[in-house]
Amino acid sequence: MSSKKKAADAKSDGKVALVPRLRFPEFRGAEGWTEERLGRFLTESRLAGSKGDVAKKITVKLWGNGVFEKHEATQGSVNTQYYRRKAGQFIYSKLDFLNQAFGIVPKHLDGFESTVDLPSFDISRGMNPVFLLEYVKRKAFYERVGEAADGSRKAKRIQVDTFLECMVALPSPAEQQKIAECLSSADELIAAQARKVDALKTHKKGLMQQLFPREGESQPRLRFPEFQNDGYWQEKLLGEIAENLDNRRVPITSSSRKAGEVPYYGASGVVDYVEGFLFDEDLLCVSEDGANLVARTNPIAFSISGKTWVNNHAHVLRFEHVCSQKFVEVYLNSIKLDDYLTGMAQPKLNKAMLDRIPISHPRVAEQQRIASCLSSLDALITAETKKLETLKRHKRGLMQQLFPSPMNADV
Repeated sequence: MSSKKKAADAKSDGKVALVPRLRFPEFRGAEGWTEERLGRFLTESRLAGSKGDVAKKITVKLWGNGVFEKHEATQGSVNTQYYRRKAGQFIYSKLDFLNQAFGIVPKHLDGFESTVDLPSFDISRGMNPVFLLEYVKRKAFYERVGEAADGSRKAKRIQVDTFLECMVALPSPAEQQKIAECLSSADELIAAQARKVDALKTHKKGLMQQLFPREGESQPRLRFPEFQNDGYWQEKLLGEIAENLDNRRVPITSSSRKAGEVPYYGASGVVDYVEGFLFDEDLLCVSEDGANLVARTNPIAFSISGKTWVNNHAHVLRFEHVCSQKFVEVYLNSIKLDDYLTGMAQPKLNKAMLDRIPISHPRVAEQQRIASCLSSLDALITAETKKLETLKRHKRGLMQQLFPSPMNADV
């Protein structure tokens, strides 16, 4: 029977047959996928376990990042009932369904527990667990299901009955297995690359702790051979070694900006590109405000060069002879600045406090050697991070091709 005839028969039974854009060679002549209720393959598990004060608890991380043991700072409630979860079960968070909080209980967490807010399901034959997990992690699925969520806008929950009524498009178990293996291989590559990036970042952090003096010390623990006999580092305030150019900054509202080719900088880097420029030289910007001053997810000090425009959310510094600009950049990004910040809801590093930051430094030649070493490491981290993002994009592209949408219906 042809695939179109099978699809037609499926439609006559009230089931819509779908075909993905990409299929493995052995399935290209197979019938289209058919939509089925999740409840046909999933059964909620309610194995009564412990109370909240003694339960070994698990949690589901957001954005498909897996199932982990939950560590609580305070003891749970004796009045809260927990349920035992088994390895291989599918689990999700009712409250964080729209934040991709899905997972499969791993073997080492077999017997751990969660409340009814993290329901768990036995998966019957005909549904591959990895295929299911990849299917529900797709934005097209969980956002569509989210339309049926109950609760307030900030506390929407996907109840079990709603979840089990969801329709999913399924191929044969053999094709599910092939897709699951393919995407699992992609995940392994992504995980290996992520470990490589993390290892490089850890190496850099450790290196910086060795290359800069610790608090209360005047020499680093590690020096390049040519500088081992250079003696103590000096300490000067940032305001003494840099010229502040903040009075030349000009903010432009988004509605007033004229599009151009000149980078327009804010607290954490380029915000836009505009016509005209304020600066045309090598300078150092330092974040003046914003949560990143505390979170440090991005560098708070960054170099700019050539024609640039800077708004009033980043300090602008010029360096002459005492300190290398690049050295000060990596130094500021390596130390905590909590003692120099003001404001609670909106952290701020004002000019007066910026000028008071002590900069411990050796001779310029050693500064440049340290900056060059760390810059090379930064370039390597950036390159490996780009590889990681490429692998993630590749997987997303694969999923768009391997899973059908209603627009791919086999007619």
